[in-house]
Amino acid sequence: MCRSQAPAHHKAMDGQDGVPLGPESVGVQTGKTAIAIDTIMNQKRFNNGTDEKKKLYCIYVAIGQKRSTVAQLVKRLTDAEAMKYTFVVSATASNAAPLQYLAPYSGCSMGEFFRDNGMHALIIYDDLSKQAVAYRQMSLLLRRPPGREAYHGDVFYLHSRLLESSQDEKKRCYLTALPVIETQAGDVSTYIPTNVISITDGQIFLETELFYKGIRPAINVGLSVSRVGSATQTKAMKQVAGTMKLELAQYREVAAFAQFGSDLDAAIRQLLLNRGVRLTELLKQGQYCPMAIEEQHQDLLTQIRADGQISETADAQLKRIVLTFLASFE
Repeated sequence: MCRSQAPAHHKAMDGQDGVPLGPESVGVQTGKTAIAIDTIMNQKRFNNGTDEKKKLYCIYVAIGQKRSTVAQLVKRLTDAEAMKYTFVVSATASNAAPLQYLAPYSGCSMGEFFRDNGMHALIIYDDLSKQAVAYRQMSLLLRRPPGREAYHGDVFYLHSRLLESSQDEKKRCYLTALPVIETQAGDVSTYIPTNVISITDGQIFLETELFYKGIRPAINVGLSVSRVGSATQTKAMKQVAGTMKLELAQYREVAAFAQFGSDLDAAIRQLLLNRGVRLTELLKQGQYCPMAIEEQHQDLLTQIRADGQISETADAQLKRIVLTFLASFE
């Protein structure tokens, strides 16, 4: 089992389970591309150093996207000086289906080069749903027998052979895969999402409803699962954020009953509802606003280990308190 972490620099991700080096984690639904790009940009602090063991080279594979979208993405990475350690492989919507089918394998070959030569690499497939559609198109044109949802029967092998090449235990050098999957109306029980989720070592589910409520990154704690668990987290992060995921899950459960006007015990309302609202507020993080692991430790320590005082703090004062606390460590 891999016990090293590829920091995403998002409190909501690193604080709950984190992204392990080597295994694959899948991103599903709204805001996934933004998180993936943030993860690339936030490796700058490690790649600017001289220690090759700490560097993490990034490959971004754009499949079936508009050319303008890819151009904006490259510009954003260039402005952040992230293109120094990033490769972009693009098969846009205007390209033929075979190119969209082959693009992820081209990116994977680049990642395997770094892995096999004693370096770490991160590869983002955005998104594999488009590759599956391109493969379905090719299969139907070749008159291969269609199966579920008109996909050919070996579509599972299409993604498994791509994602299972994500680590090399002998040299302790890892290729970390972050495949992105698009769902229809948030349904993760369809063919391609269930296939990819079964291959990967965890998934990060981003919910449209949370996104529109202003909770960003819009991570659904209940549906986001890691099979590696907290094994990749630092000891300090485990101590600080050990109960956070449970508290957020309990809050979501109680909030579902509270909206129907159910009578709740005052202690439960104080402990779960008020505290859950504050935790949700403090996990919000702006796009392109990275936080080092050390800053996350201090930030989460403020909100989780405050002996209940945080539950009575107004939202307007909360962010000011955290910013003041972080400034005292600079």
